[in-house]
Amino acid sequence: MASNITLSASVRQNLLSLQSTAEMMSTTQNRLATGKKVNSALDNPSNFFTSQSLSNRASDLNSLLDSIGQAQQTLKAADQGITSLTKLVESAKSIAKQAQQSAAPEATHALAITGTPTVNDALVNGLSGTFTVQVGSGAVQSIDLSALTTAAGLQAELEDLTGVTATISGGNISITSTSSDTVTIGGTDATALVGAGNVGVETPTTTIVTPSTTRDDLQDQYNGILAQIDSLAADASYNGINLLAGDDLKVVFNEDGSSSQTITGVDFTSSGLSLSSLSGSEFQTNGGIDSVISSLDAALSSLRSQAAEFGSNLTTVQIRQDFTKNMVNTLQTGADSLVLADTNEEGANLLALQTRQQLSTTALSLSAQADQAVLRLF
Repeated sequence: MASNITLSASVRQNLLSLQSTAEMMSTTQNRLATGKKVNSALDNPSNFFTSQSLSNRASDLNSLLDSIGQAQQTLKAADQGITSLTKLVESAKSIAKQAQQSAAPEATHALAITGTPTVNDALVNGLSGTFTVQVGSGAVQSIDLSALTTAAGLQAELEDLTGVTATISGGNISITSTSSDTVTIGGTDATALVGAGNVGVETPTTTIVTPSTTRDDLQDQYNGILAQIDSLAADASYNGINLLAGDDLKVVFNEDGSSSQTITGVDFTSSGLSLSSLSGSEFQTNGGIDSVISSLDAALSSLRSQAAEFGSNLTTVQIRQDFTKNMVNTLQTGADSLVLADTNEEGANLLALQTRQQLSTTALSLSAQADQAVLRLF
């Protein structure tokens, strides 16, 4: 229902000014209360939606920081596992070297000479040549058979050989090496004495006569360390992922998953490191221990190489984490700059508006008094 009150132009103008000032004061007070100059799309559609988009991306990236942090911990767990595995492998190598430095067990090195003619038969037939024996790369030792007619005489000559023990047993020559070096049998009458199949280079077979209990104990200790390697590798898991047991780790670096890194796991159990539990007499010979040490050296090389690779991966993840933190801060700062109010400016605006309101109220009062004075004249 329309008002029947008539206002003069000056009163109406002051009233409109007072209403405008009140509206601006309300807006300024709202900005101070919320801290924002843009509270909805109605205030500034462009700034509001741009700010919201930037804030959403900052929120998405911020949530990724947790998973990136967990990836770091997974890598650290793997690195700690490799450090401990390296110590175990070094301990196993120390045990192998200790075994190698201990007293070697008694052993014989036998040449398998069988099916030879009897010595007596070889001597009815008459021998006029030579029989030679060479141990390794040593000098060739030769026996002149032309003056020998009895097995006893041949036995005496055989006893003078060095590097081997040669006897006549059951009518056949039996040769036992005192080392693991090859033995070369030759001479013009060698075939007549030992048979064609035993002439040439022979490799002694090593037989342990009395095993070393010290080396047996050290071998058991070695096997115990391999069991600890398996146990430690299984315990290097973090949050369900074990990079030392073949699990892979994928780290996502941006909100849509288009930027990521997959860290490939390894099998660092004893078998994965090509280390086998010893069940025979491996530690009873220095050659067997050399083979074990060679495997341990290869395992150490693998561990050190993988430690360097995981270290590089960890550095990359840390760099991306720092980048993401800075990006979140940049996005949030940009979003805030579009919608946040300057409280100092808005405070000054409110003070000015309050002054204007007071002045407008005074002006309105003066205009009303002037109208009353005019009315009294008539």
